[in-house]
Amino acid sequence: MNAFKAYKACVPIAWSPNLYITLVRGIPGTRRLHRRTLEALRLRKCNRTVMRWNTPTVRGMLQQVKRLVVIETEEMYKARKQKGANHCALRPPLVISHLPAPAK
Repeated sequence: MNAFKAYKACVPIAWSPNLYITLVRGIPGTRRLHRRTLEALRLRKCNRTVMRWNTPTVRGMLQQVKRLVVIETEEMYKARKQKGANHCALRPPLVISHLPAPAK
């Protein structure tokens, strides 16, 4: 088994044509090489997501900064966004009566 197949076997996601990359750790205190890599990926602030094509170049950059980012496929990204939208959806109001109970 060559090195790329070993790397691919460790990756839990099936590669799709597009990758969604989210910066989850802060940039201050990181190495200059990692900062330059994040700049090349157009990741400047925490919790920002960018979409990049799944190419060997981008995968190499992600391998370099893997402890700073989260990588998702298109399906995973859409499922996460849908879950967030469902959580923030309008719910029926909770009606509470503060009047005393009627005496019988």
